[in-house]
Amino acid sequence: MKKIIAAMGLLCIVLAACAPVHKDGVPPSPLKKTPTVSLIPRDVLFGNPLKAGVRISPDGRMLSYIAPSARGVLNVWVKTIGKDDDRMITDDRTRGIRSYQWAYNGKQIGYIQDKLGDENWHLYVTDLATRETRDLTPFTGVRVQDVITDRHFSDEVYVALNRRDPQVFDLYRLNLVTGALALDTENPGDVGGWVTDHNFVVRVAVATDRQDGGTIIRVRDGKGSPWRELLRLPFGESGGVVGFAEGNRNLYMTTSVGSDTTRLVEVDSKTGAELRTLIRNEKADIGRILQNPDTYGIEAVSFNYLMPEWSVLDDAVKEDFALLRQIENGVFSITGRDLENKKWTVAFISDTGPVSFYLYDRERRHARFLFVHRPDLGQYTLAAMRPFIIKARDGLELVSYLTLPPGTEAKAVPLVLLVHGGPWARDGWGLDNEVQWLANRGYGVLQVNFRGSTGFGKAFLNAGNGQWGVGAMQHDLTDAVQWAIGAGIADPAQIAIMGASYGGYATLAGLTFTPDLYSCGVDIVGPSNLRTLMESVPPYWVPFKRRMILRIGDVERDDAFNRKISPLFHVENIRVPLMIAQGANDPRVKIAEAEQVVTAMRAKGLPVTYIVYPDEGHGFARPENRLDFYGRVEEFLARCLGGRAEPWQAVDGATAQVR
Repeated sequence: MKKIIAAMGLLCIVLAACAPVHKDGVPPSPLKKTPTVSLIPRDVLFGNPLKAGVRISPDGRMLSYIAPSARGVLNVWVKTIGKDDDRMITDDRTRGIRSYQWAYNGKQIGYIQDKLGDENWHLYVTDLATRETRDLTPFTGVRVQDVITDRHFSDEVYVALNRRDPQVFDLYRLNLVTGALALDTENPGDVGGWVTDHNFVVRVAVATDRQDGGTIIRVRDGKGSPWRELLRLPFGESGGVVGFAEGNRNLYMTTSVGSDTTRLVEVDSKTGAELRTLIRNEKADIGRILQNPDTYGIEAVSFNYLMPEWSVLDDAVKEDFALLRQIENGVFSITGRDLENKKWTVAFISDTGPVSFYLYDRERRHARFLFVHRPDLGQYTLAAMRPFIIKARDGLELVSYLTLPPGTEAKAVPLVLLVHGGPWARDGWGLDNEVQWLANRGYGVLQVNFRGSTGFGKAFLNAGNGQWGVGAMQHDLTDAVQWAIGAGIADPAQIAIMGASYGGYATLAGLTFTPDLYSCGVDIVGPSNLRTLMESVPPYWVPFKRRMILRIGDVERDDAFNRKISPLFHVENIRVPLMIAQGANDPRVKIAEAEQVVTAMRAKGLPVTYIVYPDEGHGFARPENRLDFYGRVEEFLARCLGGRAEPWQAVDGATAQVR
């Protein structure tokens, strides 16, 4: 099966099984009081997993997984199925490997890695026989954007590189065996993604109109044929190209044109005419798509409203999904398939236990348990994550999740509003180590998919346009907190706001624009001045900048508007403790975003705790730094909200600088 792999990591296909949701949309009452649960050590939650990321080799004879080396750095391990010959084949010694893929030739493992969080991803390949690792894109300041593979061309991949121009990614054909790299398709300047056909020929280019922010789909009939515009998705519409359908002529696409949520459709690649709709969900956009590796037909599609659900389109896999649903409660994902499509590796996720991995034999209809990713987590009582709906002040329905401390009485508790990043992303149901950590320390955790979050249709997404800061996106968060107070769930005197990236911005906005609502805040790599954020975006974001302007507002040209919605210009309103954490090498939200708000606060005599990790970027990848950071946050929240805390202590290898 042809796969397009985002350079930020490999994504699994999410399947589904439902957990109960209260019918009227209100979460069940907090649990009755039980004996105090044990404190979960931070290293159980934020240290390295024992094993994770299971995949099967193309020939179906071996399993691979990610596990720590003797140095405590995540690497790729392999073993023969049925044998205890586990061995580490990569030897990363710094940031650890978090995503990888088998080459279809079965002889190599490929993965991407950056340096110190700079997100200039390189493609590395490790030979299974020799354990030699080669950097196949050894270019300074150049980023791998996509890796495109095809099972029928096992020694080759396409890689998108901004080698010629930092703003745009040309497509190169790369031989995994020899390392030979040749330019295949030059980017005209607006293309953000490429799609190959069943013959591994690049025939689709997905571009962004720099003037109006819309999406342009271009096609060509073959290599060397001229490109032509097939269709456009105006700004405000959602969708994209999935791949070529059976017959190698028509395209499978997702589109919101003519509907609110996206539909999976088949489109004529000659005329752009929509031929049929395969499936649509009224409440949720198209999620993951499972395409048959031999016929290229669509096997199943996932949707995620309150919780993930799976719709099977191909009778050939109905029994497989039915059997897998019976193995464990929760949701499962297919993490790998062999070339014969007879064996699958499967991961099961719940909200109250570690991730379980299985090897599923389709011929025998049998799933064999392999391991869980954090076995020590199973020794502790975890908190249930309850999905429900909060109505905003204008009546908009916000899909939300509430996690209460195990053993909580039906009375107000200290609350942490945990805001997701993006903001064009979403919160979802399932195991979340950060949520479990907070709940275990005695805090209720509220997660809200505010307007502008993705997955709930174009009207919900577009309702966030121009609504940062003092607008409706922040109002949604405020309304959710007020709901929790009114429902008797949250103690109004003990509420924290915390988040990373956009969640960090929302934290600063919450403390400056609604200063009486929160008791403290934790801002992780969040922007403080939207004008300087936009002026300093990475060069490879420039083709999409018009779209960002339409979503946020023109903060570079409209100084009054920028000052209105940027927390930097309102720091005098901050009345409660604030902690800011930043990676020094962050290419998205540069360190200046943290330093200018810290400087402004200190100039006004306002206290702020400021922590910098010099070997990190947009978030903290190294386990030593994660353990250090969460230990500091834990003591900070305990002082502000009165929850439990495992005492912070210095972590060997952590690089934190308190500035």
